Amino acid sequence: MNYDVIVIGSGVAGYSAAIKCLEHGLKTAVVSSGQSALHFSSGSIDLLSHSPLNHQMIDNPWTEFDVLSKALPQHPYAKVGSKNIRLAMNWYQQMLASNGLAMSSLPSSNNHFRITTLGTLKSTWLSQPYVEKIAPDFSNLSEIKRIVMIAVDGFRDFQPHIALGNLQLNPAFKDIPIKTAKISLTAFGQLNRNPYDLRSIDISRLLRDETQFTEFANQLLKAATPEDLVVLPSIMGNGDGLELMHKLSRYTGLRLHEVPTMPPSLLGIRIEDVMMRTFVNKGGVLHKGDEVLGGQFEDLGGALNLMSIQTKKMGDMNLIAKNYILASGSFFSKGLIANQNAIKEPIFDLDTEVAGARNEWHQHDFFSSKPHPFLSFGVVTDKNFTPSIRGNKVNNLHCIGAILSGYNPIAHGCGGGVAISTAYWVVEQIVAGLRSELLMKEASA
Repeated sequence: MNYDVIVIGSGVAGYSAAIKCLEHGLKTAVVSSGQSALHFSSGSIDLLSHSPLNHQMIDNPWTEFDVLSKALPQHPYAKVGSKNIRLAMNWYQQMLASNGLAMSSLPSSNNHFRITTLGTLKSTWLSQPYVEKIAPDFSNLSEIKRIVMIAVDGFRDFQPHIALGNLQLNPAFKDIPIKTAKISLTAFGQLNRNPYDLRSIDISRLLRDETQFTEFANQLLKAATPEDLVVLPSIMGNGDGLELMHKLSRYTGLRLHEVPTMPPSLLGIRIEDVMMRTFVNKGGVLHKGDEVLGGQFEDLGGALNLMSIQTKKMGDMNLIAKNYILASGSFFSKGLIANQNAIKEPIFDLDTEVAGARNEWHQHDFFSSKPHPFLSFGVVTDKNFTPSIRGNKVNNLHCIGAILSGYNPIAHGCGGGVAISTAYWVVEQIVAGLRSELLMKEASA
């Protein structure tokens, strides 16, 4: 099977690259080993919430990129450049919106706070329609007269009394009354399972039933008014995107704020569903539930070309492409594996970057004010995100997203932005290279 581009990985980075390839008319395949980290995500996209230079929270990420590029030239953002970061983020928003999921930032392009499952505030840049965007100076909190936190009776993955307690500790909310309200679903009594065993995805199936949906909506109307901010667990949207949330908003007229629950996160699944559907609808080939085992390389004398890849399901039939993009993620997705002495990239054994001895890879306390060093380890690449094997550059392979070294996606709140911008920039380089190759052939003909 021959392609122009094969993408390994199906998270934000992988699907972004694959969709962008299709938009350029490239025959593209994605090899996906299974569920991506989106099933565990908040469903918001972080651009840059904390400065990599001093770890301080920042309001406007766009003012930081030029300074960051000079101080940290190995950071993925430094390689992409601020102009291309903006192009990438604009493209990503437009792509999602045109396929049914409009995500937005504040009009100022500043970061905003979202209320989390635990009632803390998390800084992010891009959020879904039913996520309240609180300005970094809290100036828009005056619009909220009261906060009502909704518990679904029997559903243990959102505990509003905990969220209420934490939110009340924040001085910005001291003048806003906060209460909890409980909603019950009669469908729970008809199940053979204990409601306490239900996950968000199970409740979303129940709420597709018109009777259960109406029952849920009517109880919301008894608990809250249109002047309230209604904080509820994300329990709608498995397989139908925002359809039920739009319906709930129209039916109740309430101001709704979804919070992600314990995995699976329906907010994250929405993003994955939209990107996967967009990729397939545009003509992409999805090898789902398959695993890349390795590749065959051509030695060019000081450099390598990746000629083909082997997958678990395809057996002896190799997949061949002109260009390959590795978006297999970090430790969580097994794109990187740690042993006692080293960090390995398990598919191609690409060169990785590690600092310090094994006992220096992490802070003593898990919840430390200082970043854990291992989170910035990963595959080392040149300015074009091209990796190497034992110092030999792999010309037609690019790495994007969480597998890259040189940045800390957790501590600095930039995982989503790096995934999207590196995907966008790598595809633009591949396209430029293919065009140059075509021009050279035409000139020599």
